[in-house]
Amino acid sequence: MLKILGIESSCDETAAAIVEDGRDILSSVVASQLDTHGKYGGVVPELASREHLRAIVPVVRQALDEANTDLKGLSAIAVTAGPGLVGSLLVGVTYGKALCYASGLPLVAVNHVEGHIHAVLLEERKKRNEVPLPALALVVSGGHTHLFGVSAPGAYRLLGKTRDDAAGEAYDKVAKLLGFSYPGGPILDQLAPYGSPHAVRFTLARMKGNELDFSFSGLKTAVLRWVERHNLTAEIEARRQLSRTSNRPSVEEWLTVTPQTTLDLIASFQATVIEELLRRAVVAAAEIEAQSIIISGGVASNRGLRNATLRFPEFSFFFPSPGLSTDNAAMIAAAAFPKFERHDFALLDFRAQASLPLAK
Repeated sequence: MLKILGIESSCDETAAAIVEDGRDILSSVVASQLDTHGKYGGVVPELASREHLRAIVPVVRQALDEANTDLKGLSAIAVTAGPGLVGSLLVGVTYGKALCYASGLPLVAVNHVEGHIHAVLLEERKKRNEVPLPALALVVSGGHTHLFGVSAPGAYRLLGKTRDDAAGEAYDKVAKLLGFSYPGGPILDQLAPYGSPHAVRFTLARMKGNELDFSFSGLKTAVLRWVERHNLTAEIEARRQLSRTSNRPSVEEWLTVTPQTTLDLIASFQATVIEELLRRAVVAAAEIEAQSIIISGGVASNRGLRNATLRFPEFSFFFPSPGLSTDNAAMIAAAAFPKFERHDFALLDFRAQASLPLAK
């Protein structure tokens, strides 16, 4: 039995996990920095690095303890090599290197985006299922919106990507504009069912060149213009006040300070984002004759997105469970197994890369 320790520190989650034989999660520990960054309305890179330094040792120790093992019981250590915030990446990479140097274990460098794809493969493997290949992978989160053709584990072809904001980033920026607390994406998803998705008509992005590329900056600007026309100063301040006085307000509390017109705006914004994502995903899947569509990353937790896939019964969609949609280390350990089997190990002098590509 092979046990791999995964370490993830690409952004604002310090995570460690032990995965056995590429399918059994023996432990998965995530230290969130939400309270640290929430007051600023987004991730502050310098603070993220500092918090990783504080958390990395206890998080790894807890993951080993919960898996009832130690370094001697491991086959390898996997670390996120990129993409991400370089200061955050360095904490996980440096600690992983130190553990490998001290223990003699091989080091596996994993692309964070590939980890999100393996979050799905991991859970399907646990169910004794295999995701039919070739597959189309839509990796969509606060930092990434990419379309990949997946012909085999480790074999990827980039088909499309965002040219500006990632989808999750657009969610959080619109939520901040409307006065909601950080992270705002999940809040908008919870409120969207209370509005009409057809109330505000937004223009879908039309891309020159690669039509499978994404753009969300125009949509974000359209929301800003709508807000300016409707003079929402008072209700925005009411929501900001609620976020200051209540620890993570409930949906019911948000509804008390969000009029129907704004709920309609939120529903229309979410419907447009989902339309942008899925219309490109299904076109790309048809072009490569994909047998399945994988949707992973933090936005894969979005209930509106999951429900919208039911409009395309001709495709088999695979999502990770909500716990494996957001950043975690189990997906990093799972992605390391094919590399381990190929003896694709990293040298101790490799560098973290903030813009590490998965495929060109």
